[in-house]
Amino acid sequence: MEKKSFLREWGPTFAWMAFILAAMWLFLNFVFGIVTINGTSMEPNLLDKQMVGVNHLAKIQRGDVVVFDARGEDPRIKPGNKDYVKRVIGVPGDTVSYSDGNIYVNGKKINQDFISSDEQNAGTEMTFGSTWSLKTLSASTGGWKTQDQNTSKVPAGEYFVMGDHRSVSNDGRYFGYVSRSHITGKVVVPFWYSNTIKQYVDHQNKDFFA
Repeated sequence: MEKKSFLREWGPTFAWMAFILAAMWLFLNFVFGIVTINGTSMEPNLLDKQMVGVNHLAKIQRGDVVVFDARGEDPRIKPGNKDYVKRVIGVPGDTVSYSDGNIYVNGKKINQDFISSDEQNAGTEMTFGSTWSLKTLSASTGGWKTQDQNTSKVPAGEYFVMGDHRSVSNDGRYFGYVSRSHITGKVVVPFWYSNTIKQYVDHQNKDFFA
């Protein structure tokens, strides 16, 4: 088959294939993608190796579980790692504090039914003590960026995140705030997950305060 004849016959097909692949790439990167959970920091709600969706267009709210690029956030990130999955506790302008098992955002106690009492207490305290605030956290680990230290409120364009499995989670307590520009999107669990997990992952923003 001559070259011109080949292009005339198959050119439109290749053009459509290229268009479809480009559309899929744009959709997965800018509208809705899929990620695999790596690690145990979001147990018991999200388990290692589970696949979940990521809504790239969602407005980020308190209680949402988000995916973010940790390379510019966590100075202790392990080689080969990139994305972290954590829960948003504080949004820009919020104060966040902890006391004896309870977390307070702007002075209001939040609902922590999504984790066990052990994680609410000992898991959250770890080496930070039975009472802490954003300001005291920033001075306790040496991992917070200089511009984030000694802040009492979550800065504009930043978020404070924590893992649900707090006794093992490397999160905002250790490395500080996460920039909105590094957040890929909000996690959405597949339809076959239990209603309890859907509530704790997809809809906890509606039941954030106690």
